[in-house]
Amino acid sequence: MMSDELGGFSIKTAVGDTLLFNKTGYAPLKQVVTGPTDIVVYMQPVVVLQGVTIKSESSKQELKDVITTYRSKGLYFDGKPPLSLFSPFGGSPITGFYELFSRDAKNERRFIKFSKEESEAITVDGRYTRSLVKRVTNLSDEDVIKFMQQYRPSYEDIQAWNDYELIAHIKKYLVYYKLHPDGEPDQKLY
Repeated sequence: MMSDELGGFSIKTAVGDTLLFNKTGYAPLKQVVTGPTDIVVYMQPVVVLQGVTIKSESSKQELKDVITTYRSKGLYFDGKPPLSLFSPFGGSPITGFYELFSRDAKNERRFIKFSKEESEAITVDGRYTRSLVKRVTNLSDEDVIKFMQQYRPSYEDIQAWNDYELIAHIKKYLVYYKLHPDGEPDQKLY
């Protein structure tokens, strides 16, 4: 049955019949006939999304993109040009001095140092997680945060340790933490 311009129509049905309403751009709706009275039907519009592309970028990729931006400014040696660049035979001393003394080169060196530290922190955070420390120590959330800040392993330790050694590190410092909950954060046990 097609509706008129106001959306009204009539159809012969019996009590208990089910009507199915379809309209382009709206969700289909089923309505059971309960009696001989008029039925008002409100159909929900459907929101149709166009194709959506979701692209994520890791922190390491973002840091690498910034270094690529420095490359586009003519900095190819991370602010540390080789000595051969200063050679009068085939070198480019102006580029070498630019790599050493320009503001962009100083900023690039500072950013490379920052990105190295950030990359190392991401690596440590990837293994020394809150869930791991909480599972090993059974501390409260507040104590886990405090413990993690006080006894955070170094990047070199994380690189050298396997999971067993990391858990042993946590257990060793847990004993000290329980005895001295306000102990010195840099306290190392050997």
